[in-house]
Amino acid sequence: MRGGAHEAIIERYSYLADQGAKGDLESWASTPTGRLALIIVLDQFSRSVWAGTALAYAQDDWALDLCKKGLSNGHYDALDNVWQKSVFKLPLGHCECPAHIANLDLSVALGLQIAEDAPPRLHAFYLSAAQQPVKHRTVIATFGRFPHRNAALGRVSTTVEAEYIAWGEFPHTTEIRAFGKGPN
Repeated sequence: MRGGAHEAIIERYSYLADQGAKGDLESWASTPTGRLALIIVLDQFSRSVWAGTALAYAQDDWALDLCKKGLSNGHYDALDNVWQKSVFKLPLGHCECPAHIANLDLSVALGLQIAEDAPPRLHAFYLSAAQQPVKHRTVIATFGRFPHRNAALGRVSTTVEAEYIAWGEFPHTTEIRAFGKGPN
């Protein structure tokens, strides 16, 4: 959501986020690219449209279900390129649920495969992107949830979580190294 995309998404796609959250776009999941589009609406657009509120995360379980069903029904494999596949798998790293560690491990495995399948000029970028779920996994293994969501979700932070939040460096806000560049 860096580089101005956040505001553009709010301006251009708020109505889709609302329709998606209401279930009005369910028919999109009948095709591989439609399922991908619905995942984007539920998993990504919601984070912009409802940033800082519980609604930003309210569709996570649904997006995860769409992703997992798409992995099992062939929709993921039918996607045309590595970018589509990398976005399709994002809900594996976003949902706070009992199977979260397993979902993150699957996300890492898929990310490594995506990096292998990427054109040579993009291999390093996708290899770096495959490490994002590793960072998420560390947070989940430590806290059992994403503490940066606590305020939006009305949760009380533990002392250790409050220290982590005060530190202010969260996996979802770090840059992915593109072609050997970037802060991490």
